[in-house]
Amino acid sequence: MDRPTVRPVPQPTLASADFWAAGADGELRIARCGDCSAYTHPPPPRCRSCRSPAMSMTPVSGRAVVAGFTVNAQQWLPDLPPPYVIAIVILDEDEGVRLTTNIVNCDPGDVHVGMRVRVLFEKAGEVYLPLFEPDPGRPEPPGPVPGPPARRPVPRPMATTRKFEDAVALTGVGQSAVGRRLMVDPLSLTVDACLDAIADAGLTPDDIDGLATYPGPGPGGMSEGGVMALEEALRLRPTWVNGGPETPGQIGSITSAMLAVAAGLCRHVLCFRTVWESSHAALVRSGRWHVPDGPATGMMEWRLPFGAASAANWIACQASHYFHRYGDDRETLGWIAVNARRNAARNPEAVYREPLTMDDYIAARMISSPFGLYDCDVPVDGAVAVIVSAVETAADLPGPAVLVEAAGTQITERLSWDQDTLTHLPQSLGPSAHLWSRTSLRPGDVDVAELYDGFSFNALSWLEALGFCEFGEARSFIDEGRGIALDGRLPLNTHGGQLSAGRTHGYGFVREAMLQLRGEAGDRQVPGARVAVVTAGGGVPSGALLLRADG
Repeated sequence: MDRPTVRPVPQPTLASADFWAAGADGELRIARCGDCSAYTHPPPPRCRSCRSPAMSMTPVSGRAVVAGFTVNAQQWLPDLPPPYVIAIVILDEDEGVRLTTNIVNCDPGDVHVGMRVRVLFEKAGEVYLPLFEPDPGRPEPPGPVPGPPARRPVPRPMATTRKFEDAVALTGVGQSAVGRRLMVDPLSLTVDACLDAIADAGLTPDDIDGLATYPGPGPGGMSEGGVMALEEALRLRPTWVNGGPETPGQIGSITSAMLAVAAGLCRHVLCFRTVWESSHAALVRSGRWHVPDGPATGMMEWRLPFGAASAANWIACQASHYFHRYGDDRETLGWIAVNARRNAARNPEAVYREPLTMDDYIAARMISSPFGLYDCDVPVDGAVAVIVSAVETAADLPGPAVLVEAAGTQITERLSWDQDTLTHLPQSLGPSAHLWSRTSLRPGDVDVAELYDGFSFNALSWLEALGFCEFGEARSFIDEGRGIALDGRLPLNTHGGQLSAGRTHGYGFVREAMLQLRGEAGDRQVPGARVAVVTAGGGVPSGALLLRADG
């Protein structure tokens, strides 16, 4: 007997309660400004266009157009069996208002970008979930969807000619054991990486006067406990600490450390990042770790009720829109995955090193279309640590320092997975433009690129956002893997990236860039590498660093 479908329910807040209750009378309601008439979603306290407080929940037609979608094939939730379609739909009333939802009452294979749909409601507890179905009253042609970015974002001008980047150097890097289901206390992994980085810099623990991490205390598998836990373990007595998730990507914690050093708060900041997702998942499956049930809150309020439990689902919607817009296909993503595996074969630390062919990639099971198994990064246990030092101390340290040419941190889009950029990974365009505004170097000066690849489409988005090729031209730039190979025009993710080396969540890219610029990357070394670009953040918010060899 089939199990009934039981959706996770959202937790209505003081701001969102009217939205979730609206379906009781069969009408979709969206926040609308009484002054300029603009709609905004999710419901805000002020209008997104004119900042007026005159917002009220207003009935809309309930008609929309599919702007991006994914057919989810992965069992993320126990009572919501796949396959099902997750989509971003754009309301007819305002193209700037989108809902993440499900497309129902049709074959998943019939869903396409531009499909005209209409709302219907499903009651879940005390709330009404807006789902969408094909609109028989509005047949083809397809409805309009937003076009590609008119131009790259124009960042704010530099606030001062004095660059904080010039005041710092990356003097040490360390890594713990990295692997699948290590079943090791995550704090011990952190300590191993941190002591390794301190020794690599030629320092002692007593020299460390700052600590920075991402995300601080976090949900299961994503943190060892943050600054408080590490300080208890090592007793470093820092003069400055920082930890939190709201930074320019995971490496935003490194950028924060640079700012602290440049401001004179400290001279040697120990930055660290630890994950133990693989062991955590095993503990949950065995029943040794209990994950509490409860309504969906925060950003998941708008996603989990529709089965959009993973970033794989959210980013897949952007990938489908990119394919619709630029006429590309999965093979372009496949070459990113195949290239990562080729590089990982040269990296003795990589989790997966066995050969991967395009045939293997295409034949792999689907996770959330267009993403198959090899489009998704590998959850692991491991820690990486980086030392940020005052640049004037570098000459007295035994190892080669890596200098910071520029940091890209500016936000130019809505910090949302569905309300702004659809053609690329959200929040990749702004940091990329900001990065180049802080340096005279250009994309052609970069010798190696370590670009966040939580999913293959992330790396594609960063390639285009950073200007290594124009929007929609990644296919020709990648050139069936030749353009991004170790001996190609832009060696990409030389250690295997997160797709094959393991998901060390941003910090692993900084480590690999440092090894490349120091000439210490072994069999995967790019000859003469002098400039490297690093990005982190598989969505919002994100950031970028441009690093260069000393001397």
